[in-house]
Amino acid sequence: MTHLQAQIDSYLEYCRCQKRLDSKTLKAYRTDLAQFSSQIPPVDAPNITPEILENFIAGLHQAYKPRTAKRKIATLKAFFHYLEYREQIEKNPFSRLRIKFREPSTLPKTIPLSAVESFLRVIYKQHRNGKTDYQRKSALRDAAVIETLFSTGMRISELCSLNTGDVNTEDGNILINGKGSKERRIQIGNSDVIHLLNKYKAHFLPEIQQCSHFFVSMAGRALTDQSVRRMINKYTALAAIELHITPHMFRHTFATCLLEADVDIRYIQKMLGHSSINITEIYTHVAMSKQTDILATKHPRKNFHI
Repeated sequence: MTHLQAQIDSYLEYCRCQKRLDSKTLKAYRTDLAQFSSQIPPVDAPNITPEILENFIAGLHQAYKPRTAKRKIATLKAFFHYLEYREQIEKNPFSRLRIKFREPSTLPKTIPLSAVESFLRVIYKQHRNGKTDYQRKSALRDAAVIETLFSTGMRISELCSLNTGDVNTEDGNILINGKGSKERRIQIGNSDVIHLLNKYKAHFLPEIQQCSHFFVSMAGRALTDQSVRRMINKYTALAAIELHITPHMFRHTFATCLLEADVDIRYIQKMLGHSSINITEIYTHVAMSKQTDILATKHPRKNFHI
């Protein structure tokens, strides 16, 4: 093992034990740092120069989209900051670099509310008219999953990691374990959805008790994000919706609808579990796009003939 690799391993252990980063973030850090160590000349950390970094970063810009390159650079910056903090390097080579590049603005993709309604209508129809008990029970679980995603705006990873005690099905209060082990509570405001969750829990109680997760498969195992994606693809096809819908789009739709309803953006930030208001502000661009469409099509001035 090289000295640089030992330092990378030490940094990852620090991130796991001290910073308490989640497994997905650690995996991304490990991948980014392994790529870096394999693509630069075989030198130890104190001998990594700004020129070496510049060449590596130039390769990132050629190989990846700006957002991905930016994330990989952020990983490197954090690693070298750690080395400087631990006095394993005398000077941080990033201190002599000025990295600026324009990241193209990509607005969050939302689902038209008519499509959400059609989507849910198909699931409830499957629950009522399923040919077997298995189909009806499965559709009940699917309805509970989608209603929860749309009612709370939680991430798919947060939904799949919900434990039995995290969901109060009597009043619809949910404890969410978000990114960075940050907890937040959110209240489901619709009584029909709360009733549905109660019904789901009653029908799936043996499976829930078997694995201690709230959302479970028919076999009594914790629901995975892949199974939710397959579920969404299934009902998108059944509802004849010509749109590729992902779990995260329910989160985007949740936030955008609240913003369009004049909910204070700081409340939305807390409900989404964003660490910074800057992250939440991306939805203001979506709301402005909607506003532009409304004013262009609904304002009476367009009917004037002067």
